[in-house]
Amino acid sequence: MTPRYIAIDWGSTNLRAWLYQGDECLESRQSESGVTRLNGQSPEAVLAKVTSGWRDSATPVIMAGMVGSNVGWKAAPYLPVPTCFSAIGQQLTSVGDNVWIIPGLCVSRDDNHNVMRGEETQLLGARTLSPSSVYVMPGTHCKWVQADEKQIHDFRTVMTGELHHLLLTHSLVGAGLPEQDSSAQAFTAGLERGLASPAVLPHLFEVRASHVLGNLPREQVSEFLSGLLIGAEVASLSEQFAGQQAITLVAGSSLTSRYRQAFNAVGRDVSAVDGDTAFQAGIRSIAHAVAN
Repeated sequence: MTPRYIAIDWGSTNLRAWLYQGDECLESRQSESGVTRLNGQSPEAVLAKVTSGWRDSATPVIMAGMVGSNVGWKAAPYLPVPTCFSAIGQQLTSVGDNVWIIPGLCVSRDDNHNVMRGEETQLLGARTLSPSSVYVMPGTHCKWVQADEKQIHDFRTVMTGELHHLLLTHSLVGAGLPEQDSSAQAFTAGLERGLASPAVLPHLFEVRASHVLGNLPREQVSEFLSGLLIGAEVASLSEQFAGQQAITLVAGSSLTSRYRQAFNAVGRDVSAVDGDTAFQAGIRSIAHAVAN
């Protein structure tokens, strides 16, 4: 009989669950009960609620994300990099009857201290869907990962998304701005600046000065800042981390478009795979092994 299993992406602010029969998704559900929003509920109670009618004792539940962090259900150990892709599914943490959490990954060297949790599951899927030597995973904290077909060798994190948010909402750069508009022209202008001058700190105040002096429309500051930060990120890491190796972007459509434009501007072609698609493919590969 084709195995039945439940895959869960349980982050800080929300939870997504999928019921699978083999590779077929039978049903999906969402909840706002992320690990930092349990509001007095136990993780067991949240899981029971979100999987109501789905489970019996033979149906494994495979979970990834912040549910395995030190603020989650139970701390699932980080696997030190370099590590084999296959090791991820072989070192699950049990939190109940046939309920498992996928481990995160870590790097701890004098020149690099890093952790990831959740992206390792996307990597498992991306490796199958779009094999590469480098995976760039944009988001709040963008991951740059070096790998081959068997091993994850190294990764770094760039806080591009979070920095954009903080500058726009909690700093003088974004103070008093009106509602922001989409602007491909402003994004491209920021991108060109970031690519040309990736040491971005001296340029951040210029973003405010530009709109104060009327050189940058006040409704386009977000787009210019996004381009500036993404350009600086890609310029800083593409040669160091990517060289001439194959690159796959793992992200949603909007961020994929922005990062593809940045890589194209430095003469690099990239492949892309949808982040949700990669996550589900990765967690299914682990669930199949557990279910069988």
